Amino acid sequence: MRLWMVDPGIMCDRHLLGEHYECHMFAGCIEKGKSLKGYLRKNLFDPASLTERHDRLVKEMEARGFRHRSPLPAYGGVSNPIDASRSLSALLSRCAECRRRHKKAAFSK
Repeated sequence: MRLWMVDPGIMCDRHLLGEHYECHMFAGCIEKGKSLKGYLRKNLFDPASLTERHDRLVKEMEARGFRHRSPLPAYGGVSNPIDASRSLSALLSRCAECRRRHKKAAFSK
């Protein structure tokens, strides 16, 4: 599980929907009182941005024609910032479709 914290517009459908799912996984862990120390230590999760990130992902999902039916309660917590540039590099190294979308977005600016 991880929050990529990159522009949702450059993510392929699989990564977009996957990160949305993982927002709900993190929320479930919080509700059940499960430890997220490993994710925090590896900078894969930022509790303070969970709700906002979920909402940004949903906005992009809806723009692509996906129907969203899983609202997320408001969460907060201690900020554990994620290095978005490092996440972007990791994502682009893993996914050709995300690389294509990223290049397309860079050329349209």
